[in-house]
Amino acid sequence: MKKIQRKIEFKKISKENFNFITELKKEFPKAEVFLVGGAVRDFFLKQKTKDYDFVIRNVELNNLESFLSRQGTVNLVGQCFGVFKFIPFDGDKENPFDIALPRKDFSFKTGGYRDVEIQTDSKMEIKQDLSRRDFTINAMALKWENFKANNSTIWEVIDPFKGYDDLQKKIIRAVRNPQDRFKEDYSRILRALRLSCQLGFTIEEKTWQALKNEISGLNKINRTVESIQNEDIIESKVLEKRVVPHEVIAKEFLKTFLCDPVQAFELYDQSGAFKELIPELLTMKNCPQPENYHAEGDVWEHTKLALKNLTSVAFQKKFQIEKFSLELIIATLLHDLGKPYTLKTPERDKTDRIRFNEHDSVGAQKAKEIAQRLKLSSPEKLGINIEEMVWLVEQHMILIRGDISKMKNSTIEKYFFHPHFSGEKLLQISFVDISATITQKGPLSFDKFNEMEKRIAGLKKMGKNKKNLPPNLITGHDLMENFKMKPGPQIGKCLKYAREKQLNLKIKSKKQALELLKKHFNL
Repeated sequence: MKKIQRKIEFKKISKENFNFITELKKEFPKAEVFLVGGAVRDFFLKQKTKDYDFVIRNVELNNLESFLSRQGTVNLVGQCFGVFKFIPFDGDKENPFDIALPRKDFSFKTGGYRDVEIQTDSKMEIKQDLSRRDFTINAMALKWENFKANNSTIWEVIDPFKGYDDLQKKIIRAVRNPQDRFKEDYSRILRALRLSCQLGFTIEEKTWQALKNEISGLNKINRTVESIQNEDIIESKVLEKRVVPHEVIAKEFLKTFLCDPVQAFELYDQSGAFKELIPELLTMKNCPQPENYHAEGDVWEHTKLALKNLTSVAFQKKFQIEKFSLELIIATLLHDLGKPYTLKTPERDKTDRIRFNEHDSVGAQKAKEIAQRLKLSSPEKLGINIEEMVWLVEQHMILIRGDISKMKNSTIEKYFFHPHFSGEKLLQISFVDISATITQKGPLSFDKFNEMEKRIAGLKKMGKNKKNLPPNLITGHDLMENFKMKPGPQIGKCLKYAREKQLNLKIKSKKQALELLKKHFNL
């Protein structure tokens, strides 16, 4: 195996401004500066990163804060963590550096990532600081040695737990005892799953077994008793608090499925994470489907195939997506969740074949409950639009319901030119669903999908920018003004009728619209 050099020289570790390190060494010659965590891992993997964590030795906390405040803006992130968020004056305001003294964690063994006492010590050896970290690939450091005239920097590699070897082997391994690492912070379980999907790495066997053993900790509840005095009466109240907040779960869950939907699906199943977080999904296993329509297997296999189709060559060729929509990914995951709850069979229910009547609407309700329970809208810059995701689940059968050629233009407008939700995403979930449906004669035909695309393209030509449809020719106010109509359902009927005629090019002006309505509705 290729061994890593003890010292590394390169022009720039990133595009970021690390000039503050040079100034720090001038003011504190004995200071030792270490780049730690994910940035080191990503550097060795030759991947871009925006998250830079530094540990600084031999500078007292107050002196470090004073120095940083003269180099940029600085904020202390909670006394319990003792981390400075630092932005150099010419740095990226959206991505501050994390700067801390060497730290030692004293876990309360609750499994909560905040349930620790942090002890900082500017004299602590960097190896001791690294020993508290989660996985070996995150427990490496680069020590800033010196700055050369040619604008290159010498960094010494600190790797006490052989994280570089694990990078080469593509392994995620806990630092020291994996059972202890997870019990200190149960959210590390989800982080391991996410890193596996993000990097394409395998979780090392002992780490994997410990992860599965501790998976139930994701739902652990801490209960404390609080005494409340009300006049002369002292009442006791039991307070319940999740050890791993749903907001933390949501962030890791969404990041994982964004990285690799299929591997995430399999890892969340094999680890027991689905059982703990979304047990409803497991009802899809062994839920039968009519073989003539779904030769690919049960609902579980169909869902996995649909997720796989999101990253297929055919999907990319059709939609040319640079960035996946999380609403689409989660809607695909949950699109057939209603089937196990609406299953009817000839043997049990005397139906003509296996049926799932209204599984789309039932699934949408289930999807909403899950998304709200896990707070999937909560992560900043990552949270999903729950309403749009639920809408995609509810409407994913739109192309199957009827004859596309007979569908009204106003109906197509309602679904594929929705004012708040993406018609493009509705086409995308229809595409992966159709692609995952294998009949006994082969893959399901795309005839209806292609016909809908043509109908949509035809409507787009009506708009000036060939993307949005033209505005309505008339409004409710026009009807009330010209026909003395009062607010009510009749106005809605008139507007809907006029819109359909407009989209069929039967009328092209407000005057024609009013004349048409006057005649048709006898106004």
